[in-house]
Order: sequence, then C-alpha cells, then structure tokens
Amino acid sequence: MTGAFFIVGPTATGKSEIAAAVASACGGEVVSADAFQIYAGLSHLTAKPDPATLAMVRHHLIGAFPLTEQMNAERFRVEALAAIADIRAHGRPALVVGGSGMYIKALTHGLSRLPAADADIRNEFEQLSTPELLTKLLQLDPATAAEIDRKNRRRLIRAVEICLLTGRRASELRNQPQTPSSTAGVFVFRDRDELNRRINRRVEVMFANGVIDEVRGADETGETATKTLGLAAIRELIAGSITEPECIAQIQQATRRYAKRQLTWFRQQSTFEPLNLTEYGWSESIELITRKARLSFAQQDD
Repeated sequence: MTGAFFIVGPTATGKSEIAAAVASACGGEVVSADAFQIYAGLSHLTAKPDPATLAMVRHHLIGAFPLTEQMNAERFRVEALAAIADIRAHGRPALVVGGSGMYIKALTHGLSRLPAADADIRNEFEQLSTPELLTKLLQLDPATAAEIDRKNRRRLIRAVEICLLTGRRASELRNQPQTPSSTAGVFVFRDRDELNRRINRRVEVMFANGVIDEVRGADETGETATKTLGLAAIRELIAGSITEPECIAQIQQATRRYAKRQLTWFRQQSTFEPLNLTEYGWSESIELITRKARLSFAQQDD
C-alpha cells in the first residue's frame, strides 16, 4: 500500500482527530475506513468527524454514498484505492483511518478470489425460508454456518452460492493465506475503563445534539446502512417501544461490546504497532504518530 499510513483501532479512541492532525502535519489527506461514516446522513449516529476536524485536511469516503446503497469490503477496497491513487497523484501522502476490520484488511491483504454472483442460483434460493437456507449451509459448510449471522439472508445465500459454484466450503476459501502488502501504521487504543467512559459520553452527546431527529428525518436505509450501530434502538424509541434512558443504555452497551470486538480483531489480525493513548497526552500522541508517519512516507518514496 505505497503512500499510505494506517491509524486503526476501536471506536471512541480519538482516531479521526489524530488522523487529521497528523495528516495536516505531514501535508497529507485522510481516507476513512469506516463502514458507516461512508454514508451521507446520520452524522451524529455514526460519529462523523466534526466540521473543524474535516476542515483541517481533505477527507475521502466520508458521506460519499447515499444510505440506500449497499457497501462491502470489495467495493470499499476499489473506492479506497482510487482515493489513495488520487492523493498520490497530487504529490501528497495518504493516511487511512478507521475501525472496520474487514475494510482495513481488504486494503492490507487484498481479498480472496470468490466467484461472481449467479442469478439462477440466487433466484432458486430466494424461494427458501431463512431456516431452510441455514439447513442447506449446515450441510455444505458447517464452519461458516457456525459463525454467520443466521438472520442475514443475503449472507446465507452468498455462502451457499460459493459452495455450489466452487465445490469447496466458503470457510476454506476465505481462510486462504493472503500476502499482505507493504503497510505501515499504528493500532491505537486506550485502557478499558477510559475507553468505556469515552463511549458512554459520546452516546450522551449524540442524544444532546439531536440524533433522534436525525434518525427520524433520515431517508430510506439500504441493507448495509440499516446495520448502523444504534439505528434500530433509536427507531424503537421513536416508535414508543422503549424510553430514551433505555435507548441510551442499549446503545452504550452495544458500542462497548463493539469496541471489545474491534480490540480483539486488531490484536489478532493486524501487524500494526500498538500504541496505548492512555499513556500519552494529546500533543505527545500527535508528535509520536507524526514521526512514525513521516518516516514511513520517506521510506516509501525512496
């Protein structure tokens, strides 16, 4: 990934602000690797960088697509590579920042070569109920069936489709060793108690800033955007099914759990240098990461 420096880690660590400051110091631009900030709208709910942060440097892939469009790692990779190429064409370094593990890995390792969709197979399996799809997948690929979201019909159909088109289990294909590209970056995190406090506070600020009205006024959401963390809970609140304190507590808990999964992912899946931001002040963190980024860009340009 020539020309790119990565800043990855769990939600609420302060990645967006750090990336903008480091990019400004390096004369670079930021490419977001966030599965939901990529959509236009729902700025509070997805914790998009505030206007002051966005104004520091040029940002790519934030608010770039309507909520109705489907997004996945493959499409993100194409869009992100195009953004990085554009940045480099203008003689600037690119900083990739985000916490969506599969999107990051799509850039650092590429993607397994999976078959294209088959309309005939999809039409056939669209007629099956979700339990029937799961039963079929259990027969073909028990490993994938054990890990997949069993309520997600699209993923169930895709997993069955891969098995039928290749004669192999989807889990085998996805777990094929992939050679990472030359990448440099940092995996930033914070002590658990501090991170949890930041998450809880972020959700409270989200509600104070009008996230309920934001969701109420949102256009139709497609299959991918519908999975935005907190969206379902706020829709329940709007429908009168839960109270606002209950909604806030639900989103806080879900976000803490999501951050825990992100921490596990990056510890196991990435080779980026870990950096505990709890041990550093703001200025010191920026200075430290800027030095690492500048060194990386200098080495890449050699």
